[in-house]
Amino acid sequence: MSTVNPQTVNEETPREHPLMLEIGTEEIPARFLPPAIADLKNIAAAVFAEHRISYSEIRSYATPRRLVLMMKGVAAVQNDAVREVFGPSKKVAFDEQGNPTKAATGFAASLGLPVSELVIKTKGKSEYVAAVISESGMETRAALPAIFKKIILSLRFPKSMRWGSGSILFVRPIHWLVTLYGKDTMSVEIDGIKGGNMTRGHRFLSPAAFQIREVNTYINVLENNFVILDQEKREKAIRSGIDDLAARSGGRPVVDDGLLETVNFLVEYPVPVLCSFDRGYLKLPKELLITVMKDHQKYFGIQDDEGNLLNSFIVISNTRAENGETVRTGAERVIKARFDDAKFYFHEDKKMSLGDRVAHLKNVTFHDKLGSLFDKTERTVTIASFLADKLDPALKERLVRAAILAKADLITGVVREFPELQGIMGRYYAVHDDEDKGVSLALEEQYLPKSFGGRLPETDLGALLSLSDKIDNIASFFSIGLMPTGSEDPFALRRQAMGVVSIFTERGYELSLQEIFEKALQEVPIKSGRDAAGEILNFMEQRMEFMLSSKEYTQDLIKAVLPLSRSCPLKAVLGRIEALKHFRQEDIFPSFLLAIKRVNNIIPKKVLPPLRDNLLVQDEEKNLYAIFLDVKEKTSALIEKEQFAECLAVFSGITSAVNGFFDKVLVMDKQEEIKLNRLALLKEIWAAASQLADFSKLS
Repeated sequence: MSTVNPQTVNEETPREHPLMLEIGTEEIPARFLPPAIADLKNIAAAVFAEHRISYSEIRSYATPRRLVLMMKGVAAVQNDAVREVFGPSKKVAFDEQGNPTKAATGFAASLGLPVSELVIKTKGKSEYVAAVISESGMETRAALPAIFKKIILSLRFPKSMRWGSGSILFVRPIHWLVTLYGKDTMSVEIDGIKGGNMTRGHRFLSPAAFQIREVNTYINVLENNFVILDQEKREKAIRSGIDDLAARSGGRPVVDDGLLETVNFLVEYPVPVLCSFDRGYLKLPKELLITVMKDHQKYFGIQDDEGNLLNSFIVISNTRAENGETVRTGAERVIKARFDDAKFYFHEDKKMSLGDRVAHLKNVTFHDKLGSLFDKTERTVTIASFLADKLDPALKERLVRAAILAKADLITGVVREFPELQGIMGRYYAVHDDEDKGVSLALEEQYLPKSFGGRLPETDLGALLSLSDKIDNIASFFSIGLMPTGSEDPFALRRQAMGVVSIFTERGYELSLQEIFEKALQEVPIKSGRDAAGEILNFMEQRMEFMLSSKEYTQDLIKAVLPLSRSCPLKAVLGRIEALKHFRQEDIFPSFLLAIKRVNNIIPKKVLPPLRDNLLVQDEEKNLYAIFLDVKEKTSALIEKEQFAECLAVFSGITSAVNGFFDKVLVMDKQEEIKLNRLALLKEIWAAASQLADFSKLS
């Protein structure tokens, strides 16, 4: 055995130190920072593990101007390591007398070892010569420059850039690096930017560079220079501030988690400022005002306990509290201008009814291969009419009206300016036009759910309109070959398919996906000759599988019922899997599963002649046939009523008869006619069982 001894740490050197890396940059987009925080921590953990350097704690932080890694208890010396290096086989390395060959001496020489230190190790089924090498840990300081550089260059962002004459790619130009280990600065250089102990505070409130003498003082020193580094602390300060100011106004903030996260990563020193606007703007739709404040200005609205918007809002400034009046004046001036634009669009839009706008949809392209928005509307109307006929004929007239108006708000001024208000503004305009209340609400609910697990349409009209829209989108884009790929889904078809699955299972509609999409594909303008229906059903089956997995059913249960999701109502698929889940706990389950699998294992895939009862000659096969007919009649009625637990209990009654058949009857009889008849009986039993589940998939 050999010991490799590079430079090691002095016995008097402390065993561990804190460590930090700060990457100072120009302002990084807020949406890039949450994933960057996680990536920085994960990359650092992986690199330190690779270098065998232990630590007690690792944290990562971000503000718009910096990404920071901080670690505690970083060992002063790498952990020792033992590695095995395999060489030639024993037969090649030594001759018959046990003397080393050139292969053995060459292998030993390549590692700087005498042949006497080689050992024999078993690898697989053969023996090989090997060297067991112990490596003592180096000083961590010696490895840190390369570690810091690797961490920085391993960070990835949705968009990166080069700047100046440099060669590296990063999200924004890097202006400074702080590379500290304890009180010592590590020598790191990237594209001419050298690591040091000088950092910067707030861009405007503390622009001068200043020194960080040791890692443990870094966060406090930053706060003294108007930078709150910890994003969790910033968020708590923002939440507390807006809650206090909203309460002073007699309300509570309209808090959106996405807005809160964005604002948190737009500022380094959050100070909330209470502002107001003219009460006259409250006559505009609440959602319009909130959208202007939230999406365009990053302001928090305030509402009362009944959900009515107040004429106050909160700005999170990035400056001192004493500058609040300046912030307030600027924000109120900006919001007035934005509200005036929204007011103008809203009043102009109301001059033309949604019904009158429908014809103008002919001038708006939906897709160059799928026609205009008017063509899209006509397809949606046809699907909606079909769904109403099948599921609720009493709703047909109103559902068709909702489908006609569904996309009319897309060509209004407000929705062109604020696309996120599609459907919502349709509801407001429909109410203004004195449309039916249910029709008006359905225009908004057509876009629900907006994500998996999100809010579903609450009305029948809204649910059916949402299905009509989503079914047409899926059928239309699949018909022209624009299906989602592993990395791309530009038309959000996965989300829409999950919406279809969620609505069908929640509402319990008695209609199969196969029937729906065959109808939808009849309406598409292009018939490509491809099996679009098969592709869609495969796609929908995958979404159903995802939904069932989210409910924590086991994979074998899911696979057993999944093929039925094409031809059965989805509610019935859920009923089957739930019944199977409980049935497998019953005492009869193992013996039934074994028996029914024996049936499946012997039947051929080819078509068989029809079963003839006059060819059943042995008592056991006659008995099986009689019991099967009784079970089949009872289970058919139970399946019709969707009483799947009772159905499984009845069907399992065939177990003894199946076992008796296989014990006494030779299926592969010498007489071809008898053999095929017995196989036909078994095939009918399996076909009946398959209406409940594919039992071959169960374990």
